[in-house]
Amino acid sequence: MELDERSRAFLDFERERWRQPRSRARAVRERFGLSVVRYLQLLNRLIDEPAALAYDPVLVLRLRGLRESRRRRRMVPPLSPTR
Repeated sequence: MELDERSRAFLDFERERWRQPRSRARAVRERFGLSVVRYLQLLNRLIDEPAALAYDPVLVLRLRGLRESRRRRRMVPPLSPTR
């Protein structure tokens, strides 16, 4: 299975995003016509696709790792104050 044009564009955008002088939300809205929330939902689904991994393994593995570290941080309960 191959990636469609929009999926490739998402991955290309993520690969080059650090070079963008403007905010991610603005860049996503201008380039894809999506809210940043919807874009991130689609991107997170995309990086689980084997075709995405085949297209750009370094990027996809980095994005999966970032997602997993954010997930782990959310799962850690806050420290309780000691008495």
